[in-house]
Amino acid sequence: MVLSNEPAASAAEEEVEDDALVRASTLEAFGESAETRALLRSLPAVHRERAAREVAEERFRVIMDKYQEQPHLLDPHLEWMMNSLLDIVQDETSLPDLVHLAFKFLYIITKVRGYKVFLRLFPHEVADVQPVLDMFTGQNPKDHETWETRYMLLLWLSVTCLIPFDFSRLDGNLPTQSGETRMPIMDRILQIAQSYLVVSDKARDAAAVLVSKFITRPDVKQRKMASFLDWSLCTLAHSSFQTIDGVITMDGMLQALAQIFKHGKREDCLPYANTVLQCLDGCRLPESSHTLLRKLGVKLVQRLGLTFLKPKVATWRYQRGCRSLAANLQLRAPGKSEQKLLSDSLTSDGDEDYDVPEGVETVIEQLLVGLKDKDTIVRWSAAKGIGRMAGRLPRELADDVVGSVLDCFSFQETDKAWHGGCLALAELGRRGLLLPSRLSEVVTVILKALTYDEKRGACSVGANVRDAACYVCWAFARAYEPQELTPFVTAISSALVIAAVFDRNVNCRRAASAAFQENVGRQGTFPHGIDILTTADYFAVGNISNCFLIISVFIAGFQEYTKPMIDHLVSMKINHWDGAIRELSAKALHNLTSLVPEYMATHVFPALLLMTQSPDLHTRHGAILACAEVTYALYELAAQSNRGLGGELMRQAVCILIEKLSLSRMPFKGDTVIEGWQWLINDTLRSLHLVSSHSREQIKEVAVSALAAVCNEYYKKEPGEAGSTITEELIPQYLAELRSPEEMTRCGFSSALGALPCFLLRGHLQQVLSGLRRVTCTTSPMDVSFAEARRDGLKAISRICQTVGVNTQGPPDEVICQENISEVYAALLGCMSDYTTDSRGDVGAWVREASMTSLMDLMLLLAQTEPVLIEAHICERVMCCVAQQASEKIDRFRAHAARVFLTLLHFDSPPIPHVPHRKELESLFPRSDVATVNWNAPSQAFPLITQLLGLPTYRYHVLLGLAVSVGGLTESTVRHSTQSLFEYMKGIQKDAQVLESFSETLLKVFEDNLLNDRVSVSLLKMLDQLLANGCFDIFTAEENHPFCVKLLTLCKEEIKKSKDIQKLRSSIAVLCGMVQFSGDVRKKVLLQLFLLLGHPFPVVLMAFPPVDLLFSFQIRKSTASQVYEMVLTYSDLVDAEVLDEVMSVLSDTAWDSELPVVRGQRNHLCDLLGVPRPQLVPKPVPGS
Repeated sequence: MVLSNEPAASAAEEEVEDDALVRASTLEAFGESAETRALLRSLPAVHRERAAREVAEERFRVIMDKYQEQPHLLDPHLEWMMNSLLDIVQDETSLPDLVHLAFKFLYIITKVRGYKVFLRLFPHEVADVQPVLDMFTGQNPKDHETWETRYMLLLWLSVTCLIPFDFSRLDGNLPTQSGETRMPIMDRILQIAQSYLVVSDKARDAAAVLVSKFITRPDVKQRKMASFLDWSLCTLAHSSFQTIDGVITMDGMLQALAQIFKHGKREDCLPYANTVLQCLDGCRLPESSHTLLRKLGVKLVQRLGLTFLKPKVATWRYQRGCRSLAANLQLRAPGKSEQKLLSDSLTSDGDEDYDVPEGVETVIEQLLVGLKDKDTIVRWSAAKGIGRMAGRLPRELADDVVGSVLDCFSFQETDKAWHGGCLALAELGRRGLLLPSRLSEVVTVILKALTYDEKRGACSVGANVRDAACYVCWAFARAYEPQELTPFVTAISSALVIAAVFDRNVNCRRAASAAFQENVGRQGTFPHGIDILTTADYFAVGNISNCFLIISVFIAGFQEYTKPMIDHLVSMKINHWDGAIRELSAKALHNLTSLVPEYMATHVFPALLLMTQSPDLHTRHGAILACAEVTYALYELAAQSNRGLGGELMRQAVCILIEKLSLSRMPFKGDTVIEGWQWLINDTLRSLHLVSSHSREQIKEVAVSALAAVCNEYYKKEPGEAGSTITEELIPQYLAELRSPEEMTRCGFSSALGALPCFLLRGHLQQVLSGLRRVTCTTSPMDVSFAEARRDGLKAISRICQTVGVNTQGPPDEVICQENISEVYAALLGCMSDYTTDSRGDVGAWVREASMTSLMDLMLLLAQTEPVLIEAHICERVMCCVAQQASEKIDRFRAHAARVFLTLLHFDSPPIPHVPHRKELESLFPRSDVATVNWNAPSQAFPLITQLLGLPTYRYHVLLGLAVSVGGLTESTVRHSTQSLFEYMKGIQKDAQVLESFSETLLKVFEDNLLNDRVSVSLLKMLDQLLANGCFDIFTAEENHPFCVKLLTLCKEEIKKSKDIQKLRSSIAVLCGMVQFSGDVRKKVLLQLFLLLGHPFPVVLMAFPPVDLLFSFQIRKSTASQVYEMVLTYSDLVDAEVLDEVMSVLSDTAWDSELPVVRGQRNHLCDLLGVPRPQLVPKPVPGS
């Protein structure tokens, strides 16, 4: 890739996210209220029909999912939605399926809004307890189709458990039947909760919520809490995370215990805390490979720790005061007194000397281990636990915890420990538990974390660490007064700016930008904060090229950030493992050189030169690129330059250096170093096939650019004249390389010939054009596979035309003229029919794209200089070929063809002569409208392209392209091309003459492409669609219409001796559609179908079937099935007396049976329909 100064798309990361989606306007209200009401009202009517039920459910999901980001907009509507659904549930006449459907809708709402908000809306009177319990009797915990019902019932039961009455009072009102033992309600609820804690679906989560509400009731905790905890701990102890059932059971127990210790009163839970902690230690959860189990273990441990400690607010914590920006502005003067009031109101008993229970140390130790867990959610839970625990500890112990957290930032620790440590520091700072005395240590490690990047194989780890470090900076901005952070402002602001601009990961750049913005707003001490924020906002930093090449220059304009940014590029990015980052860094250094040229020349450049000797390949490569860019930048500032050399990666860097030195006009003319440069360029082009495929194109481009720069600077003897020696050697050598058996060598030297300046081509033009035309021809099997060589050959021809110019009467060895223009046309137009395919797909599309671009450039050049060279038949052929490409199936190439077509049509400086149907085209494609069309979208392109069918000159080529699109595989392309074709056919149904002309052209396309599977199979599919939709109904009134007769002949010829399953199936469909035509031709069509019913190859396998077609296709069965449908469709085909028998034979016959049996049934059908029986033709005896 040429290291130009233009912002280019980076390969460092695939940043194709559409900012338009991010910037989409937020919703303001629940706009589908009326539709939702109608949906809920329709449930009783649609629940019996599966299709209607699924449509209603899917539509409701779509509506609800729309509010995932703003679920609060549903709040005013939750009550009536719940009431509508609960009315169905509570209606005794509702069928079970309807009840399940109502609960499923309730779950969809809960999923969007969250069960905590939704929970309080459930009916929770005393009268609701028994009905909810009764609903559980009909539930099957193993029924995976109705888990939503059980989930919602458990949530409903959990809220009914909050009634302020002893459950024993409800037992007396329960009716009993003779001989039955009545189970108390308390026991029934506990039994339900326990049974659902061990299920494998989401009902397990709701059961944990139920347990937390139920067990912590005053009446239940006295009777059931101890036994439940004993049961849960025993179950936990006897379960193993080595089995699936054990994992499910442990998940349910841990959730239930965590919820109990979260919602239960401390005095109720404290007696059991030590026992639970010991049991948890015995489970060895940190050794489990299941993330959720480890997370629940950490969550339960922190809840146990909070149970050990008294609930209090630490009096020693740092308090900033008002956290509201508005309040801070209003209370800026009396801020201290306000803070004091806040402190007084939050202070508890002030007892700092109470004894810390023994279990606390174990809890903190386990939380610190959790900070180093391999999964983020576990580390995040541990970090929150550290923050909560530290808030209840005495100052000295809390400070010890901070010290232990800081130990995570050792370089012996993994990136997981660094990430967990950052999260813990952010939590501690956010809660005011990280005192200012510790800030110097903390800021030091956070600055390291902001640039943390550890190489692992072919990639690196550390993006999560850098992201968490940005979160720490964000939290500190809200936690501390500006004067506390003043000593660290310079370091933090520079580090955040560097992360926001130069980080490889887009999420880290955006996190750094957000942290910088928070500090600017809360602290107000960051230098030039507002100016930087307006440039490096959330959206601007999304594009990495924009960050490196544009935003960095703006920010470096502020002297506080200039040298830190340059130093970071040199120390961290020039030697980065990602080659694209090294290239962008080199470009960035080029752009920053003008800001501090002396510093770049005296400090940066010497450092880069030392790095070129590094044993690390990445460092050498980046240093060479940086030297090249800084050299050229210093040249532009009247400074010096330098150079380097290396291996495969070095070729690219050295070629760039050669180009920049040539552009810098270094005084090397006649120097032997030029011979070395030329040898390196030639060897690079000759060795492209040895270069890895992902960097081959980049190396070719930089080598060609270097060649052009060297030729222009060092091979020019006099203005416009070449040195005799180089002319005699260079061009013959390059033409000889065009015959290389290596495709990449042909590509490289074709591009090199295209890049030669005019003075080198003078006198050799015919020779060069003939050599390049040979590259574009496919005269041998080897040439056919060289699609990339043909593409680059076409590009070279186009570039040469632009270089040498046009003169009608000029010498053919110097300019494009009357004598050689036909050779150029032949090369470019000949490649428009290149449909070569290989394992990569339609590689011929690259050739066609290059051909279209080259033709456009040539036509525009001729129109501006020598329009007489554009003959009418040539212009017609160009426009028709481009129109064909504009109607084909590949979106990108179709869009490119459309742009070329419209450029040629609307060019007016001067207009292209001899464009067929120019006036009609200008009315179909007005200049003002076409610019708004997205030609990549089939829905917009095909309605316009099909209008060309009305112009006779274009009809054949557009039909040829449409056949491939209509009969293609891409759903959107097939749908929109078919719809557009039908719209056109609908418009010509009443014009018999136009329809006749259309049908003749269609048959001509078929005839010209017989046995060309690329076109013929798709064309058969298109014919099937046209016949099935009655597009030729006007022809059916005439017996033996020529269209049908000719079509039948072509179909028979196409499928003769064919074993292509796709072609045979498509032809069967076309033949079935042709029975609508009357006369003798119908009998011939039926005879052809009956021949296929007795096809000798019942099972036809594709030679290389795709994965979804690895099974046998049965031609006879397919024919029988389609003939069956045909008989049903065309009622006049079979007499009513034999209709039932015909249908019976078609449906009941085993068409994959032995051939004599099948042919007997086939002959019986012939008799029933009055069709002559097919006669076997005996095979000729050898020698007879």
